[in-house]
Amino acid sequence: MRALIVSEGKHEQTGALQTLVERLRGTTLESIEHANVSDPSIHVFHGKGKGFLKRAVGWLIEARKREIDVLVLVIDEDGDQTRIAQFNEAQAYEQVALPRAFGVAVRMFDAWMLADETAISGTTGTTIARQPDPETIHDPKTACREFLEAGTETQTQSEMYAAISESARLDVLEERCPAGFAPFADRIRALPT
Repeated sequence: MRALIVSEGKHEQTGALQTLVERLRGTTLESIEHANVSDPSIHVFHGKGKGFLKRAVGWLIEARKREIDVLVLVIDEDGDQTRIAQFNEAQAYEQVALPRAFGVAVRMFDAWMLADETAISGTTGTTIARQPDPETIHDPKTACREFLEAGTETQTQSEMYAAISESARLDVLEERCPAGFAPFADRIRALPT
């Protein structure tokens, strides 16, 4: 199965998102391509709808051109709640028949990394207390960076995210990130194997 994983940032593209997808599916993806959601070579679909809906449809068309079997696309909500509605609409879009799992991380992907204090503690080598609801943290990227700097492990933030993604309890992520991670997890599990 050929998969295309599209996301916004380097932390997602260096293993963390792929790891979450594979863990949710219960299987390793055989052939994977990664891309940035704002790749200027991807033509945004022209039609009715808002920007992220059009961008998501553009990626569906691109994935079909590349003969991809499954498209996974995750963006940050960044305080714009209309993105969730746009991606829900793109998830249901029927003009392009391609299995897909679209997700919007509330507020951003980094919040998912804050959901499981056990995974953060194990990854950073220092005890981290349970964080407030991750989807309510104003700047989760900075919170993650602070845990990285306070930790005893030498690693980049991308490496930290990849390690957290490997050990985080998925049920905890779903419970603590109900607006972003939980629906994304359901969509990943519904993909064909």
